[in-house]
Amino acid sequence: MTDHGPGTATGGGAMDRRQFCTRAGAAALSFTILGPEAVHGTQANSRVRLGMIGAGGRGTWLTSLFQKHGGYEIAAVADYFQDRVDAFGDKFGVPSERRFTGLAGYRRLVEAGVDAVAIESPPYFHPEQAEAAVAAGAHVYLAKPVAVDVPGCRSISESAARAAERKLVYLVDFQTRAHPLFMEAVTRIHKGAIGDIVFGEATYHADCPFQQWFDLLQKDPGNPESRLRGWGLDRALSGDMITEQDIHVLDVMSWIMDRPPLDAIGCTGLKARPRVGDCSDHFVVLYQYPDGVGIQFSGRQFKGHGTQEGIRNRMFGSRGVLESQYGGEVLVRGEEFFRGGKTTSIYEDGAVANIGAFHEAISKGDVSNPTVAPSVRSTLVSILGRNAAYANRLITWDEINADRQRLTPKLDGLRG
Repeated sequence: MTDHGPGTATGGGAMDRRQFCTRAGAAALSFTILGPEAVHGTQANSRVRLGMIGAGGRGTWLTSLFQKHGGYEIAAVADYFQDRVDAFGDKFGVPSERRFTGLAGYRRLVEAGVDAVAIESPPYFHPEQAEAAVAAGAHVYLAKPVAVDVPGCRSISESAARAAERKLVYLVDFQTRAHPLFMEAVTRIHKGAIGDIVFGEATYHADCPFQQWFDLLQKDPGNPESRLRGWGLDRALSGDMITEQDIHVLDVMSWIMDRPPLDAIGCTGLKARPRVGDCSDHFVVLYQYPDGVGIQFSGRQFKGHGTQEGIRNRMFGSRGVLESQYGGEVLVRGEEFFRGGKTTSIYEDGAVANIGAFHEAISKGDVSNPTVAPSVRSTLVSILGRNAAYANRLITWDEINADRQRLTPKLDGLRG
């Protein structure tokens, strides 16, 4: 979803999660406006010069929220495709000399001088682009998942540590962790509202958000630019659906459990949709946590023929049950009832909150960067489930942490 399960940085159109959210009305969360504190040594009321890496559907949409915030200047853009940077540049007034294309366009962007970058490219590129931004002295706003493999996750942890040393802000954009209802519900669970957790369920059921690229990839499967436009159907570029999109429910699961799983076992395949690309169209995984807590996960990316779609987590405890849905109800049933409410506009509300938090952290010099470690863990949880399903065997958390295997896309023939 890089945030992408939906629309993306170098390709893709409308975001899939919008199907679950009503987009009418203004965002419920207020924008954080720059106070009198200095930003990068500038005077009050100055704006953060932002470079956007990834000018697809999500990147363009997110940039409009950065612009509405009022504390950012859209200073540069990078994307592999010329048509995307030109459409983006025309929309946001980025001069032609600050529009960068090709695989190395992000390097030219950070070298051109920006205060911060937002990285909305396919997940495979996240580690190297974040590392380059930190090396250039830029704050980092990073889409999820943070990487597609374990070495990439290590790289993110290392570049985030360097960012803190250099007094740079580094924020990962998960919407649920920024939403008041999810925050309140998880806090209550951690305080014992549902008692001891017995077992849980996590589901992400939806149609494939990359259908628009089926025909192109079927007609010209060997064209590297076609694969890049339809990156969500490429295992190495996206990390497959469980990492690229399903990470939303796995992150909520990880947030609630507040510790890594012991192991996972699962299965997967490409059975129900056209054989385009090398990603699966479903995953079924059983995660086992300490104290005998099992959590069942299932995700699909094919037509449900009228069955219930959605992004849901349920946690069953000895004294109650959490029910939550991205874009739907969040509530706790049981001895300590919490009515919660609807998260109808979470897709936008979460992004607005994170954009505000990013700006506030920059303005205050707060480089605690609390979103990084849990986001790395959630990405590793998704990789654990993916690898267990690929191998159709039990894989432990220790095995994943020791993994050195890299996913490497076929980039031959693409412009540098």
